[in-house]
Formats: sequence, structure tokens, C-alpha cells
Amino acid sequence: MSRPYIVPSEIAFKHCDPAGIVFYPRYVEMLNDTIEHWFKHELQVDFHELHMTRRLGIPVVNLNVDFQSPGRLGDAITKELRVEKLGRTSVGLRIELKAAEPPHTPKITARMTIVFAGLDTIKPTDIPADIKARIQAMIDDGEA
Repeated sequence: MSRPYIVPSEIAFKHCDPAGIVFYPRYVEMLNDTIEHWFKHELQVDFHELHMTRRLGIPVVNLNVDFQSPGRLGDAITKELRVEKLGRTSVGLRIELKAAEPPHTPKITARMTIVFAGLDTIKPTDIPADIKARIQAMIDDGEA
């Protein structure tokens, strides 16, 4: 498995229902935020460049989420992204949101597949070489 990409975060008011517990669709937004952060800071291609300049999208074609424990307003969490599979046009990811403090109780674990697609054709396209090399570097670092 690859080296993790970790983003510290916290459960905000905007994520919660009136009881102060994360409303489950907000977790999917947090997953997307994690991917966007990963692209900008690890893969060095922000979403503006990816979408507007390179004319590429990365739609999710498969998503499986296991809800393990409730998240509550104010909880400090970490978002941990790992690459599980790297293909020609797609990337299999595992993202775990868990408590930042020991015992690091998982809130959710998601497995998803994103596919690189041309925005003009809406068809899968090869992952650009520079992006693929940075993803591969994460995998190589994780095997050490």
C-alpha cells in the first residue's frame, strides 16, 4: 500500500445536523475536499489547472463507504489518503477519516475509483505523465 497523504481537519458546524453529529452526505464532501487537497499539495496540480487548463475531470466511478463511528462537532480528525491501485486511466483510493487523538478511532473508511476524463469528450483518458509519476512515487515510498 502507498505512503499515506494526511490532512489534519476538524468537524465544523457546516458538517453537522441539529444534534451536532456529522450528516452522512457531508462525509462525501470531506472525501472530495481530501482529493482536491491531495491534487494541489501532493500531486502539484490544483483543480483550476486540472479542469480549466488541462481540460480534465476526475469523476468518481465507484464509491464504497463504511460508517464506523459518529463524528461530532469540534472533533479533531485526520483525513488519510492512500493509493491502492494505479491504472492507465484510473486510480483506486482508500480514504480514512479518523480521530486525530489516540486511539485514532475511525469515523469512516471509503474506497473509491476516480477516472481521468477529457472534459470535451467525457471519455477516459490516460493519466498525464507528471501526475502519474507523483502518484507512483507515493506507491514506491509506501513499499519501503
